[in-house]
Amino acid sequence: MKVKSAKNTVSFFVILFVLSILLNCQNHNASKTLVGRANPDKQNDLKEILKDNRLVILVENSTTSYFIYKGQKMGFEYEILNEFAKSLGVKLEVNIINDLNNVINELNEGYGDILACNFTVTKDRKKEIDFSEPILRAPQVLVQRLPEGWEHMKKNEIEKHLIRDPIQLSRKTIHVWNKSSYYDRLINLQHEMGDTFIIAPLDGNLIAEEAVEMVSKGIIDYTVVDKNVAIINQRYNKNVDTKMLLSFEQQIAFAVRKESPLLRKKLNSWLKEFKQTTKFKYIKHKYYDLSEYTDKSQSEYSSIKGGKISGFDNIIKNASKKRGWDWRLVASIIYQESKFTLENESWAGAYGLMQFMPSVGPIYGVYPDSPPEVQIEGGLKKLSYNYKQWASIKDSIQRIKFTIATYNAGMGHVLDAQKLAEKYGKDPHKWDDNVEIYMRYLSDPKYYKDPLVKFGYIRGNETFNYTRAVYARYLEYKKLFKEYV
Repeated sequence: MKVKSAKNTVSFFVILFVLSILLNCQNHNASKTLVGRANPDKQNDLKEILKDNRLVILVENSTTSYFIYKGQKMGFEYEILNEFAKSLGVKLEVNIINDLNNVINELNEGYGDILACNFTVTKDRKKEIDFSEPILRAPQVLVQRLPEGWEHMKKNEIEKHLIRDPIQLSRKTIHVWNKSSYYDRLINLQHEMGDTFIIAPLDGNLIAEEAVEMVSKGIIDYTVVDKNVAIINQRYNKNVDTKMLLSFEQQIAFAVRKESPLLRKKLNSWLKEFKQTTKFKYIKHKYYDLSEYTDKSQSEYSSIKGGKISGFDNIIKNASKKRGWDWRLVASIIYQESKFTLENESWAGAYGLMQFMPSVGPIYGVYPDSPPEVQIEGGLKKLSYNYKQWASIKDSIQRIKFTIATYNAGMGHVLDAQKLAEKYGKDPHKWDDNVEIYMRYLSDPKYYKDPLVKFGYIRGNETFNYTRAVYARYLEYKKLFKEYV
């Protein structure tokens, strides 16, 4: 976040320390509410989602659920729900779950509208939440490590070292998340066998994919996952075996609050039709059959493995740190502007990573052929200038949003929206649900012809969506990528 400089070095660092604490507290809350619902206690159903123009989903950072690759949002469940959001005519926002122990509570508390994290339908879960039509059916499988030197063994030799009957699990230790359907299945399996094995609980912040990797690396010996997760993870954990079935096929579905019956009804009717389409079959084929897509989740530019957002990360970090900005916010703006494409040029003539217009770029020393360092430095100069223009906005998060909107639309149009907000009884110092509303209205003659409006018509809906998308992505980046290493 932007911090004003001070002449006195000691005072500067004292101020910086205090502000960093305050901003961290504010941003922690923002990651819980603003990336989800502004009113998390309010139980939104379909009507509220349509009115708010956004559908918020709770996801985990995994190949089956959701991940980021070179700034692009991917994941089997994410892509399905993105199509659903399109069918509703609303924007899709993501709220990333860091601890699976809290997923049901976070859904019921309103931090998202739909839960999408490879969730198995169980009787106990149905007491607390409602499930959609299943998107997949998959049995649970035992994940075990192949013997040392398996690459040079014959198939029958390898088989001698592997468990192929549940009875062989006696006295073994199996690690699974203790609130998962896997844990419940193992308890039932013990009763069925009349024998005992040790069920060792894993933390809720470890996803199934990480448990598979732990088996592969020899950290643990056994875990249990759904077959669909096993299929993907065997591609890059070649030394694990997942042939041992531990259950019949179980339903994997999305979840909604019990207070959202209209959303569930709409989602179910849409899923029934969508699952018959070539689009659904392609999405499923892409993640479960084509390694070129799942391999992206293991790339250095993946939120799951690599920790890099783009090839320009070091430049963004250095330039942002010098000017006191969070590099992940700057990266979010660059992705929104150009998707990290250096030679990108818009239909209106905007160019480069940060999409300067020909009339504006030279003011900040940026030209179409400028190297990335110059383009990013120029963009940060403009952001810093726009930030200073909003000194009247005391709330740091709202000030950032006014800055983002100004970067997109220009100061004049945002001032027009601010004047209209005040005229119609809204808070002119708050972007969320106040000034942003009148930004949208600036494409309506009733509003852009108002005598208060000095800069006239603008496609305000673009700025409305731009600001929401940039800030929501920034909060996602904050959860997935470290500030500085």
